[in-house]
Amino acid sequence: MSFLIRVLLPDSPGTLGAVATALGTVGADILSVDVVERGVGVAVDDLVVELPSGRLPDALITAAESVEGVAVDAVRPYAGVLDTHRELELVEDIAAQPKDGLEILAEGVPRIIRAGWAVVVEHTDAGARRLASSSAAPETPITDLPWLPLERATVLDGEDTWVPETWKELGTELAATPLGKPGKALLVARPGGPNFRAAEVARLAHFAGIVAVVLDG
Repeated sequence: MSFLIRVLLPDSPGTLGAVATALGTVGADILSVDVVERGVGVAVDDLVVELPSGRLPDALITAAESVEGVAVDAVRPYAGVLDTHRELELVEDIAAQPKDGLEILAEGVPRIIRAGWAVVVEHTDAGARRLASSSAAPETPITDLPWLPLERATVLDGEDTWVPETWKELGTELAATPLGKPGKALLVARPGGPNFRAAEVARLAHFAGIVAVVLDG
């Protein structure tokens, strides 16, 4: 089974290699590594690893944190596409089929930023309405989105009153960005985490801006 493990580690030579070695001691096979964020002396990396059947994901945490200075932020099952740099390919798909652009966007964005699902929503006088959804998005009606209109990309509080109880029960992390205009937004979710980092939110905003131009707002 594959897992996504997010680690916070010292941004120094050899540390990631030490983590890889430690994970190897519990039989984990690293399938991909994605740099999420770099800070002063600290890095945040996403590793997709495969564990042999019968091994518990807790073993990943123990192994990774055996390396000095390393902390595991989250571990969750992962069944997504491993290529995290598909922005241009997705933009091309949207440009080729603009009438289905929102649906293509909602389906493709979770694979780019490793989210569980995505929806495109719009603020209207009658309330919020869903314009497009990824196949994994819950069918829970979305009628009350008090954060719309939205001026800039942001992380949303997954425990806020508007959030459906089923989302809260799954510990869903949320982020949203305007899509061409404040009244239209792309909402992405990670049931069970990890939380969205500032660099990921900025990446989401940049990508949504490009798509909005392609779709002419």
